[in-house]
Amino acid sequence: MTIDLRSDTVTQPTAAMRAAMLAAEVGDDVYGEDPTVAKLQQRLADDLGFEAGLFVPSGTQSNLCGLLAHCQRGDEYLVGADAHTYKFEGGGAAVLGSIQPQPIPHAADGTLPLDALDAAVKPDDPHFARTRMLALENTWHGRVLPQGYVIEAAAWARSRGLGVHLDGARLFNAAVASSKSARELAAPFDSVSVCLSKGLGAPVGSVLVGSSELIKSAKRWRKMLGGGMRQSGILAAAGLYALDHHVARLADDHARAARLAQGLQDIAGIRVVAQHTNMVFIDVARERLRALDAHLRERGVRASIGYLPTVRLVTHLDIDDAGIERAVDAFRAFSG
Repeated sequence: MTIDLRSDTVTQPTAAMRAAMLAAEVGDDVYGEDPTVAKLQQRLADDLGFEAGLFVPSGTQSNLCGLLAHCQRGDEYLVGADAHTYKFEGGGAAVLGSIQPQPIPHAADGTLPLDALDAAVKPDDPHFARTRMLALENTWHGRVLPQGYVIEAAAWARSRGLGVHLDGARLFNAAVASSKSARELAAPFDSVSVCLSKGLGAPVGSVLVGSSELIKSAKRWRKMLGGGMRQSGILAAAGLYALDHHVARLADDHARAARLAQGLQDIAGIRVVAQHTNMVFIDVARERLRALDAHLRERGVRASIGYLPTVRLVTHLDIDDAGIERAVDAFRAFSG
């Protein structure tokens, strides 16, 4: 069995989840007739304290629908320079929405300094894009944003007339790690995107939640972006199962990430940079990366190894305690 540490997106649906998918009641969701999709959308909206939800194929599309619902052509949004919506989603807001991102350097804890945000807001002048929204991310590289900061940042944004969106792809990881409810973490925002196919283990899908008006606009954008699906209740059923059965167990992933970091700590040639929630970051000499990748593959371990010395390792429901020990042993053998 391969120990795949590349991402928590690689999880396979469990047998019980597959059974729930098989039993799902379905209809044509483009016509609004899929009862399981409707149940999932309203479930997450209710759980997080919003009026409505929208099931979409991916987190990238969920964030993009949210941005497009908040902003118009010639608007801009304030976003972290290393945030997923800015750096890892193909420039969709700019390319498809004509929305200009204004990147702000992150502080070490993932926050965007309020003085930097305030300085980035453009005056109401034809020379500038119109600043319309602040986008935050929780977790950010596994880090849980301090809730006090989130509340303060959202209050600042509203004082400047800005909407506030959360890329909450791993919101439930943040909730479990902080011992706060997902509803509490989501409360400061006008819209929240939640991914079902990462730590929660569903095969596909994200849900965007917000006001009924915002979701109505987002649904129109989803159609234009090709995200309207038909009998998608089969997929929504997996999301419902995940919400019922896979949230509390995220604590196991966090504990295993801590064990992985501990196990790698004293291995020569590997420097553990950080461990947050279900992610471990290590530094390896750049010239050894290709050899490390080949070595790990030979031993049935996969990792996201590219051209940067920092490697991210992610735990998830398909990795048990024995898998963590196998991974540590594989890294130790490379060093030895």
